[in-house]
Amino acid sequence: MISVVLDTNILVSGTVTASTPPGQILNAWHNGQFELVLSNHILDEVERTLQKPYFQAKLTPQAISNFIDLLQNETTIIPITVKVQGVATHPEDDLILATALSAKADYIVTGDEPLLTKVGNSYQGVFLVNPKEFLRILQEQSL
Repeated sequence: MISVVLDTNILVSGTVTASTPPGQILNAWHNGQFELVLSNHILDEVERTLQKPYFQAKLTPQAISNFIDLLQNETTIIPITVKVQGVATHPEDDLILATALSAKADYIVTGDEPLLTKVGNSYQGVFLVNPKEFLRILQEQSL
């Protein structure tokens, strides 16, 4: 089974609308199509992001709490053991790369265009793809 790190933007966007590519990716994870790997950094960032007014207006406090509990209990949470610094445009994105390298993940799925542009299609053996590309990959694997 492939292991995947989902960037925070994919995780939080997927909670709002199931029909969007991020929502479809979360559904694929729920259906066991891939292993979701996170670090405490990503969990903390998701929790902070879901406290923003946009998400507070779209999701109930219970839905947010349930989603955080789901991530904490149903994902593989790994310690960051590989240091990545100055590779991405933002330090937070270096931590996404570090999470993937520490987990020996197959993919990082992100909608962050500056990250995809700066790093390219892969970084030290981890493929970086946008949500639509990842859905295509999942579809090809199920054939």
